[in-house]
Amino acid sequence: MKLAAIDIGSNAARLLVSEVTNDEKGNTSFDKISLIRIPLRLGFDVFDTGKISPAKAALLLDTMRGFHYIAKAYGVQLLKACATSAMRDALNTPELLTQIKEQTGIEVEVISGSDEASLVFENHIAETLTKDHSYLYIDVGGGSTELTFFSNGKMAFKESFNIGTIRLLKNKISDTEWEEMKMLVKNKTKGNKNVVAIGSGGNINKIYSLSRQKEGKSLSLQLLKDYYKELSSVSLNQRMNIYKLKEDRADVIVPALQIYSNVMRWAGAEEILVPRIGLADGLIHHLWEKVNNNSLH
Repeated sequence: MKLAAIDIGSNAARLLVSEVTNDEKGNTSFDKISLIRIPLRLGFDVFDTGKISPAKAALLLDTMRGFHYIAKAYGVQLLKACATSAMRDALNTPELLTQIKEQTGIEVEVISGSDEASLVFENHIAETLTKDHSYLYIDVGGGSTELTFFSNGKMAFKESFNIGTIRLLKNKISDTEWEEMKMLVKNKTKGNKNVVAIGSGGNINKIYSLSRQKEGKSLSLQLLKDYYKELSSVSLNQRMNIYKLKEDRADVIVPALQIYSNVMRWAGAEEILVPRIGLADGLIHHLWEKVNNNSLH
């Protein structure tokens, strides 16, 4: 069965098309057919003016029309679309959602930070975690960071903070917000054994690629600090040339490293696993569960 997910983030919009199959033993496999990323950068408007500008709105509508036709070309049977931090904050979101629905038939759901954190865990990452460690899941986006903490195989807390890469670039984060995040992470992880971080988001995936680390191996906190030092000491153009980064990645990768490093330090986590999953993957799993539940009734 072909399923599709759309994630409209503060930095980019993504369309993921996956084929989901069950083998004779009932094991499910999720194969990515296509992943398309469009750097809409809605957060640059929203975190400055509180609205999505007419130019960005037109771009968003073009993107959604394109996504609609691509999904159709692939023969997608079910599609789920969600929007996160930038569209949570934008004053003109309701009218844009109406236009998207009218022009493409796609109903976009604006989800809370808490729902965002939960949906990422639709990937059932939690099932593969060992009880020898505690795990702090860190999902860094353009507008917000979602934290989920697992101890003894159970979720101990999940929280969303309006601390994201674009907000940081725009100097929209107060010391109070940083302090709140710091205190929560320190208090909730204190006394827990061997905290390991799990990272998701385009920036940590890019750092993982740059590190040339073997698939499945973790990155150290020290390596993240080294990359932060290295990347923040050169200009945007140098980052693009030396590290072969696109402009819409080269500017946000530094604040992302700052967020990951801070959270890991506060939690006492010395390493971070990067399974390369995100909200779109979670949405696909969510759709598949719905299909299965309906087929049981």
